Amino acid sequence: MRHRIAAASAAALVCLAGTTGIAAAQPSSLYAPSALVFIVAQGDDEASTVLRASTLSCAPTALGTHPDPQAACSALNATGGALDRLLAAPNPDRVCPMHYAPVTVTADGVWKGSRVAWKHTFSNACAMSATLNGNAVFAF
Repeated sequence: MRHRIAAASAAALVCLAGTTGIAAAQPSSLYAPSALVFIVAQGDDEASTVLRASTLSCAPTALGTHPDPQAACSALNATGGALDRLLAAPNPDRVCPMHYAPVTVTADGVWKGSRVAWKHTFSNACAMSATLNGNAVFAF
């Protein structure tokens, strides 16, 4: 999975960098770069299958393949750079089955000029949905 995610991340960042100009030799703005690739994959090891992916750039404006880049950038800004803060306590009113079918979410790229490589594995898709409910970052 690591190789597939790394390849998907690298390809998406190259595409995003090409469209936003952050790969230029001279800085084009005063903002530190913020360009991330988010991936949802079925599994928790190198054989995991990428289910969906999205790109997001937040500086100087919100853009990318993410369906709501402004909301996602606002949610990321609210974390102060600590992506673990995206994880909320699971909704207690939501009941999920107790079977193990792991789903892994990752964020890879640069956030406000610092390298990011973040990963979290949920026991199944229901647990992921219950924990990330209302989270704009992984709503793609």
